[in-house]
Amino acid sequence: MDLQFYSMSDILQKTEHYVVDLLTNQLDSNFRYHNLKHTQRVVKSTKELLNHHDLPEEEKEALILTAWLHDTGYTQGSEEHEKSSCGIARKFLKEQGVKESMIKKVETYIMATKRYYEPTSKQEEIIRDADCSHFGKKTYWETAEQLKTELDLLDIASYSAQSWLKANIEMFEKEHQFYTDYAKDNWQPGKEKNLSQLHKERKTLKALTRKESLKAKYKSENPDRGIQTLYRVTLKNHLTLSNIADTKANILLSVNAIIISLALSNLIPKLDNPSNEYLIYPTVIFIIFSVASMVLAVLATRPNVTRGKFTLEDVKQKKVNLLFFGNFHKMNLDDYEWAIRELVKDKDYIYSSLTKDLYFLGLVLNRKYNILRWTYTIFMIGIIVSVISFGIAFKYFGPDRM
Repeated sequence: MDLQFYSMSDILQKTEHYVVDLLTNQLDSNFRYHNLKHTQRVVKSTKELLNHHDLPEEEKEALILTAWLHDTGYTQGSEEHEKSSCGIARKFLKEQGVKESMIKKVETYIMATKRYYEPTSKQEEIIRDADCSHFGKKTYWETAEQLKTELDLLDIASYSAQSWLKANIEMFEKEHQFYTDYAKDNWQPGKEKNLSQLHKERKTLKALTRKESLKAKYKSENPDRGIQTLYRVTLKNHLTLSNIADTKANILLSVNAIIISLALSNLIPKLDNPSNEYLIYPTVIFIIFSVASMVLAVLATRPNVTRGKFTLEDVKQKKVNLLFFGNFHKMNLDDYEWAIRELVKDKDYIYSSLTKDLYFLGLVLNRKYNILRWTYTIFMIGIIVSVISFGIAFKYFGPDRM
C-alpha cells in the first residue's frame, strides 16, 4: 500500500532534513535504540495509521512533524527528553515560520509519548501506537536487544537475560496497549505472538538456569577433579609398571629357554665322550643358573589365585574391594549387581575401593620387581660363573692336560 497519500509540504521536508542531520551528527552513539532508525520507523508507522484515519490535513501534518521531532531531545540527554524535544521542536518550527497553534499541537503530541501517559484524543492514540508499533512486528527482537544495550551503555539499567525477559513480559501484559482500531487489528496479533515467544524464552532460560544450578551443585558435592585425576593417573602408572615387569620376565624366560635348548641339543650330548668330562661341572653350573632364572621369572608373572567370593556382610562393612575381579569371580550376577549398587551409593566406599586397588597393586608390583631383581642378579651371576668355570675347565682339565 502506498503510504504517501499526500504530497509533503515544505515544512515537512525541512523537518526531515533537520532531524536526520541532528540525530546523525549530534546524538551520542550509545543511543542504540533511540536514534534515527527508531525515528524513521515511528514516522512510517504514523503514516500507516493516518492512512486509515479520517483527520484534517493540519492534524495529519502535526502528527508527522511530531513523529520526526519526538525524540530529538535525546541529543541533550535521556532525562526529561520529552521536554527537551518540545524545546527543540518549538525553536526549529518557529524559525521556519510555523504558526503558534501548530507548534502547540506538536508539543502536546510529543508529551503524549511519555511513558505511562494515557491519551485523551485520537491524535494522541495514533502517535502512541506509532511509537510502540515495533511491539507487534518481527523486528521487535532486534529493537529490544538494542534498547537493552542502550540502557547498559548509558548506565541507566543493567539486566540479566532472565530479568530482561521478565521486564518485557510485564511491559506487554501490564503496561502497554494499542489504542487505535487499526493497531489492534494489524499489530496486536504480532504483539501476542511476540509475548508468547517471550514466555517460551523465559521458560527455556529457567530450565537452563536450573540445569546449570544442579550441575554446579553436583560438581560442588563431588570431589575435586584433581582427586579423580590422581586416582586415574596413579592406577594407569601402576598398570604400566606391571606390564613392564611382565615384559622383562618374558624376556628372561625366552633367553634362558634358548640357552637351555642349545645346551641340551649341542653341549650335553658331548658329555658322553670321556674326553669331555671336564665340561660336566661348567655345564651343570650353566644349566642350574639358567633354570633358576626361569623359575624366578615364572614366579614373577605367576598369578595369585583368590577365593573369588565375598559375603553380603563384607559389603555392608565395606571390607571387600568390588573393583578387583579376584574378589567376585565366583559370585552369582544378582549378588554382584546388588553389591555394585551399594558401592555407588556411597562416595567414600568408591574411593576406599580405588585406594585398596592402588595399595594391592603396589604390593603386587613390589613382589614382582623384587623377584625380577633377584632373577636378573642370578642370571648375571650365572653367566659370569659359567664363563669362568668353562675357562677354568679348559685351562686346567682340557684335552691338552689329560
